[in-house]
Amino acid sequence: MTPDIQKFLDFYNSPLGRITRPLLRRQIIDLAGDVRGKRVLGLGFATPFLRFALESAERVAAVFPARMGAISWPINEVSNSVLCDPLEMPFSDASIDLIIATHAFEHSQDSEELMRELWRIAAPNAELIVIVPRRHGIWAQRDNNPFGFGHPFSRSQLDNLLRTHSFIPKTYREALYLPPSNSKILLKSARIFERGGSFFGATFASVICVKAKKQLFPAIPRRKKNKAKIRIPVLAPQTAMKLPKVG
Repeated sequence: MTPDIQKFLDFYNSPLGRITRPLLRRQIIDLAGDVRGKRVLGLGFATPFLRFALESAERVAAVFPARMGAISWPINEVSNSVLCDPLEMPFSDASIDLIIATHAFEHSQDSEELMRELWRIAAPNAELIVIVPRRHGIWAQRDNNPFGFGHPFSRSQLDNLLRTHSFIPKTYREALYLPPSNSKILLKSARIFERGGSFFGATFASVICVKAKKQLFPAIPRRKKNKAKIRIPVLAPQTAMKLPKVG
C-alpha cells in the first residue's frame, strides 16, 4: 500500500515529521557532498530534502510516482515537479548526476525494474542516495509514519539489490533512533536518541541510508515488455437504407 501525497504532507507537518525532516536532511546533505553544477533528481517524496541543492545545482527535479500524486515544488516558484511512472521516467539516457530516493523503493511494485531505470538515466559515475525503512526498525512496525508502509529492507537486501544492478555501495549510515511518537517529552529528546543510538550501531535504527556509485556496464539487461495488442474493428460496407416516402 502506497500512502497518497496528502499522508506524506500531513506527516511532515506533524510534530514528529518536523523533527524527522532535519535528521534525514543532515544525512542526505553529508552523503551528497558538493552538488555544484550537477543535475539532481529526487525520487519518491523527496521534496523535504532537496532545497539545499536548488542554488548550486545545475538543475533539480522532483519526481513523484503516479500512484502517490504530486505537489508543485518549490512552493511559490517555478515548479520542478514531475508526475510519472517511475519505471519509465521522461529523462534521456545518462542525464542525471545525483539521484536521491526517499519513500521510493519501499513503495515500488518492482524494485529491480526501478534499479534498471535508475541505471539508464544515471550519468557515468553518477551517485545514488537511497533511504529506506530498516526491516527490524520500530518505525517499520508502526503505521503512524510513512516508513511503516511498503516493503522494509535489511542492509544485506539493499546491498544485494544495488550490486546486482551495477551500483556499488560506498557509504552506509543509520538514522531515526527515536520512537515514532508525537510525545513532547520524546521529541525534545530526539537529538539525544540520535547521538546515543549511534553508539549501538544499527541495533535500534529505523532507517538505512546508503550512497552508491554507478558502474559503467549494466549487470542485468532491461526486461522486454510485451507489446499490447490493440484490436481494430473491421468496417464492412453496408447497403444504404432506403427511407420511406412521407406524404
